[in-house]
Amino acid sequence: MSMLTPPGMGGKYRITGDKYPRMRQRRRRGRFVFVVVASVAALSLVGWGTLQLIDVFTGGGRTATAAGPKADCATKASPSATATSAASVPEPAQITVNVYNATPRSGLAKDTADELQKRGFKIGDVGNASKEFDKKIKGTGILLGPSSSLNSSLPVLATQLASAERRTDAGRKGADVDLIIGDGFKTLTAKADADKALAALTDPQPTPTSTKKSC
Repeated sequence: MSMLTPPGMGGKYRITGDKYPRMRQRRRRGRFVFVVVASVAALSLVGWGTLQLIDVFTGGGRTATAAGPKADCATKASPSATATSAASVPEPAQITVNVYNATPRSGLAKDTADELQKRGFKIGDVGNASKEFDKKIKGTGILLGPSSSLNSSLPVLATQLASAERRTDAGRKGADVDLIIGDGFKTLTAKADADKALAALTDPQPTPTSTKKSC
């Protein structure tokens, strides 16, 4: 009986050849797959943990954005830019006004000039308007001055006749401004109202234009 013959076979059956079932090799493959899956899972857990740590140390920006600003954040108001321009507004005594009448009614230019003088303005020329404006102004009047007067002298003079149209002449020389009386003119703005408007112009109160959150 061959040594390769299983006991009890009596030599009837023999194992020949050099190929045998390799059960242990399959077990090794199964273990290898298990090890790979376990490694991937472990790496995933490590990566997730790393992201959590990053989120903790960076303050959780996404969560804070979704939840909105903190309730105890301070609100700061930015003052209006109007307050910074008050220094460029001249006093009535620093403004020379030429008064011209563009209507058929006589005496308007002189009467208006006298009232402006009482209110502190310097008076220059007084008379009838030029052909460019004579009997061509349908509104209460036109305030005309050089380009430099747009945000200085004209707003001050406008407090005395709020409904007048403001115009500038880029080629005009000097600092004088004109008040050209139109057909719709009746009288200057009441002195009390003009004084309030002038006070608000020369000493404006800052108004909130935007808010900023600081935490």
